[in-house]
Amino acid sequence: QVQLVESGGGLVQAGGSLRLSCAASGRTFSSSGMGWFRQAPGKEREFVAGITWSGGSTYYADFVKGRFTISRDNAKNTVYLQMNSLKLEDTAVYYCASKAPGNRGSYNDHRKYAYWGQGTQVTVSS
Repeated sequence: QVQLVESGGGLVQAGGSLRLSCAASGRTFSSSGMGWFRQAPGKEREFVAGITWSGGSTYYADFVKGRFTISRDNAKNTVYLQMNSLKLEDTAVYYCASKAPGNRGSYNDHRKYAYWGQGTQVTVSS
């Protein structure tokens, strides 16, 4: 079993930055692809970013390219989401998710993820 705990959310002004962290328990972290998703009130959950088990490949939604960066530290069992140039429309609950080990399916498909964190709120104000 894998447990994921997000942190780092909060209130930030438009144009500001936040770094989200996701700490994972379990011995399979270093062999699992990871992703960040978000869900705003009244909207569907949407893919934000994904990273392969080695960190060698990353994937981003078009609306965050050039602003957000996903990374991971397998020694610390942690994945990060650095968010810069935040916009009002980035306001959402952000979720960390882990694929089952060896799962190489699409990173932007939430159905490919086996484990989810509880989410952390990010609020961008004007």
